[in-house]
Amino acid sequence: MAITSIGVGSGLPLQDLLADLRASESQALTVIKNRQTSEQNRMSAYGRIKSAVEALQGATTALGKPEAFTTLKTSISGGDGLTATASADAIAGSYKVKVETLATTQSLVTQGIASRTDALGEGGVITFTYGDGSTKTLDLTGKDTSIDGLIAAINGDDTLGLQATVLNDGSGTPHRLLITATTTGTNAALTNISVAGNTDGGGGEPLADLLNFGDAGSTISEQAASNAKIDINGIAITSQTNTVEDAIEGVTLTLKAEDASKTLNLTVSRDDEAATKAITNFVNAYNSLQGTIRSLTSFNTETQTGNVLTGDSMARRVQDQVRGILTVSSSSGDIRSFADMGIEFNYQNGELKLDTAKLAKAMKDSQGDIASFLQGPQGIANRMTQITDNLLGSNGPITSATKGVDQTIKTLKEQYDTASARIDSRMSIYQKQFSALDKMLAEMNSVSSYLTTQLSALENLTNQTKK
Repeated sequence: MAITSIGVGSGLPLQDLLADLRASESQALTVIKNRQTSEQNRMSAYGRIKSAVEALQGATTALGKPEAFTTLKTSISGGDGLTATASADAIAGSYKVKVETLATTQSLVTQGIASRTDALGEGGVITFTYGDGSTKTLDLTGKDTSIDGLIAAINGDDTLGLQATVLNDGSGTPHRLLITATTTGTNAALTNISVAGNTDGGGGEPLADLLNFGDAGSTISEQAASNAKIDINGIAITSQTNTVEDAIEGVTLTLKAEDASKTLNLTVSRDDEAATKAITNFVNAYNSLQGTIRSLTSFNTETQTGNVLTGDSMARRVQDQVRGILTVSSSSGDIRSFADMGIEFNYQNGELKLDTAKLAKAMKDSQGDIASFLQGPQGIANRMTQITDNLLGSNGPITSATKGVDQTIKTLKEQYDTASARIDSRMSIYQKQFSALDKMLAEMNSVSSYLTTQLSALENLTNQTKK
């Protein structure tokens, strides 16, 4: 019998009673659910702390990189003929630079022919000789030897360092093969082109006639390649490309425009921006971690309520270990503590306060001491790296605490499933018992109604007999 029909026969509120019994039994499930919610919140809170520690670890890694304190910057005045970048190997200094000539690529143009699709003999091997003395070959055996075929063959071989296309001059023999070096400078330019094994079947060598270059009687027009020429502090320098490396140690010059009459002033100087950014990011990451822990472990004295991790030993352990690094001090140099570089500890909230003006002055006056304080063997970066590695390690407190909560959540689920099954079993028994009771009372009511009817009829019969 369905639950909704219980009580119909007896007229008793058995359905309401069954619902009350389920509500009473389900109180145990509510307790488990509340614990599940609490543990899930704890798991989420541990995840927030882990993310904040990972962010601090990343900021610490950046702070510990040598380039944070060895970065140099360049500035150029007097024109826009070049740009410059400096590596860690560069040395601060000033230079006067003139860009006299830019490096250019070579281009070759053949005589015009009537058709770009007609074959120029059969087969043949083209040999290209370059300015650096090297040679490369292009084998056309069994291949198309027309202008279009040559273009496809040259462009299809990246090792040649050449690019080909066709020009149309509008004449009766308009099609001219244009070959351009893909790299600037005389080393990449062609000094000779020769063809062997090409024939038109009648003794002629049309491909050799078209591509004759570098020998007497050459029919190819050349726009010669040039090397870049610059003057640095009176020293003439030649480069095959417009990217000049290590003419000034550690400095790469990119030439943009030539003007021998214009002197450009190049300055290579220390760049404090990278170090300042690394320090600022470290302070922000540290404060973010402290703020996260503080919000998760806070206790409201007015409402007497705590937060999800109030009193949590793992959170306090993370907080204390990270804070402990701030007590590190150096025994030498002008920078012996965070305070010396403009970073003060706020004892009210546990965070750091950065005085950018004081940091800028310290960077200007004592950058080397700051680097030693932060990046030395016993410096902040190394110590904080060790701490964060331990906190995030497979056996660290965060991982251990997370595993513990995860196991508790699994156990609570098992408890919930077991309790739920037990309640369902009990409710099934109650339902059967109530159904039986309802049926029995319905039958009793039916008998009672029948007897009442019969007694009433007997009484009426008796009264009529007496009359």
